[in-house]
Amino acid sequence: MTLTDEPRVFGTHQVANQPPPLSGFDPLACDPALGSALTRYAVGDLTALAREAGSAEAREHGRLANENPPQLRTHDRYGNRIDEVEFHPSWHWLMSRAIEHGLHAAPWTRGPGAHLRRAAGFYLWSQVEPGHSCPISMTYSAVPALRYNPELAAEFVPKLAATEYDFGLRPPVEKTALLAGMSMTEKQGGSDVRANSTTAEPLADGTYRLVGHKWFTSAPMNDLFLTLAQAPGGLSCFLVPRVLPDGSRNEIRLQRLKDKLGNKSNASAELEYTGAIGHLIGEEGRGVRCIIEMVSMTRMDCVLGSAANIRVALSEAAHHVQHRSAFGERLVDLPLMQNVLADLALESEAATTLAMRLAAAVEQGEHDLLRLALPAAKFYVCKRAPAVVAEALECLGGNGYVEESGMPRLYREAPLMSIWEGSGNVTALDLLRALAKQPSTRDAIDAELEAAAGANSHYDAALHRLRADLDAPAPERARALAELLALTFQASLLLRCAPTNVAEAFAATRLGPAARTFGATPIPGARALVNRIAPTR
Repeated sequence: MTLTDEPRVFGTHQVANQPPPLSGFDPLACDPALGSALTRYAVGDLTALAREAGSAEAREHGRLANENPPQLRTHDRYGNRIDEVEFHPSWHWLMSRAIEHGLHAAPWTRGPGAHLRRAAGFYLWSQVEPGHSCPISMTYSAVPALRYNPELAAEFVPKLAATEYDFGLRPPVEKTALLAGMSMTEKQGGSDVRANSTTAEPLADGTYRLVGHKWFTSAPMNDLFLTLAQAPGGLSCFLVPRVLPDGSRNEIRLQRLKDKLGNKSNASAELEYTGAIGHLIGEEGRGVRCIIEMVSMTRMDCVLGSAANIRVALSEAAHHVQHRSAFGERLVDLPLMQNVLADLALESEAATTLAMRLAAAVEQGEHDLLRLALPAAKFYVCKRAPAVVAEALECLGGNGYVEESGMPRLYREAPLMSIWEGSGNVTALDLLRALAKQPSTRDAIDAELEAAAGANSHYDAALHRLRADLDAPAPERARALAELLALTFQASLLLRCAPTNVAEAFAATRLGPAARTFGATPIPGARALVNRIAPTR
């Protein structure tokens, strides 16, 4: 180049063929399964909450909370033990909004329909950032267990249900609102809580002194914890406050925070009780009976959380293919891509419809139905989430494998719900225990599934197989039974509540002799199914 030559301008940084950010959208408007459930159960309008969940502000807070994980501070600068966890401001923003929307324990003090409304709101808000949903869920789930001690319930439930976020370690009496957690598992036992070695010594004033080590305690800055310990009468349930009435810290030592695969915004601690004061809930030796009330409700939220993770991954994939082109065509116009997205849409609609039916069962007190349906749904929906998110991530190609897309965060989160509150084997075997101990549970599920009999040949065949398996349950087939029950329940709901093309496509691909890989089985009207769930801005 000579001095008189003009410099060339190369357009190497022009951005083309990239989708716009998915923000400022309404996750309810593109979720026909949830919209139908809101109408069917007369839940009411959740548009404001949904639009906030899809806003650029909320999505940015979700990103920041995940990218700035909590930090443990065991001591202050002078060497005093403080055992505190610091969170990023975005964590507090998310917590505050969730509580103001009443997604924690508020339904327990409200009128009819409150649990259903909370379930739908929890599902929508969990799509923003799932980590902070953990303390929200535990606060909701603690109330049924706490009611085994009416005096403690009267003292604490009103503040657990308060729609204010009052962060910090202070005596409960001085706070306007409280959060609850649970601290059950120990390193030698895991889900086998009867192997716990933490001890509870009764004191003269009616309280107990707890000594032991807990392997997993999420949200350790919460105000109250339900925990299990061995009292003189056997394994018992206790309420352990973080701060005692006189303002002193209870003897709870945070040893470390777990470095987890996902759920990065949420602190999960390993802690020791070094003489912590606890209050007995229920009777000595009946700890599992008390804590199972909390476990059942958190399992409900596992299903809602997995359905939410599936739905937000689907939204990201559907948004991407609407704006990305390859080989001269938009991805959404390619028949094979339509088939993949339609298959993922079926999975999402079935998961959401089942989750809301379970929420309705909680609302209506259908305990027999929940005893079988809840572990089956927890087993199956939570196990499907990683596969769905992986396929949705692949719809974005290499872009989906990059952290900035947000898809890796969803993928790391996906296995958690299947593990929390009993991994696959535990929940599948719970189903067998319910069949053996409570025969009325079989009647409840039979009545529910019979309502769709005759609507579809694939469904009728599956229902026949399910009833044969329920007649002769076997431990080695517990997973197969849980899967078939969940699938049959989903198909039953879709046949009764969803458009015909959705219900029939689900029954053919999930109950018929179809391939299990997403997109491998041709789905009639695939483009219509994709249009049904695609986000719009």
